[in-house]
Amino acid sequence: MKLKKNIQLGKINLLIFIILLVFSIKSFSTEKIYEGNFIELKVLDKISSKNYKINIKIGEEKIFKNISIKPLKCKNSKFDDNPEIIAYLQVKDLKNVDNDEVYVFNGWTFSSSPSINTFDHPVYDLWLVKCIS
Repeated sequence: MKLKKNIQLGKINLLIFIILLVFSIKSFSTEKIYEGNFIELKVLDKISSKNYKINIKIGEEKIFKNISIKPLKCKNSKFDDNPEIIAYLQVKDLKNVDNDEVYVFNGWTFSSSPSINTFDHPVYDLWLVKCIS
């Protein structure tokens, strides 16, 4: 009889310990994610070799020369000394009037590693600079 009570008490203590451990890990997490309201992009015109910095509000479409850029999400995750900035972009080529529903680029882009999901366009290059609150 005493053995069953000790086993039940041990199970309750173990459950309380696990719950406290989970809450303490969540409260001491150092990674914070900040979502921005604007996105800053650097655009390179390969023909003229000029760089441009443009700011676009999240959810709004901006026409830059022959391309249309629409950011849907932008996040800064700050950890250590090197924050990772990611953004979800949709880019259309406006010169291709035959098919205006197809995106030249539709996906996530990373500021630290733009080669993971590359923006491939014959005239323009895009780089994610930062998210602005």
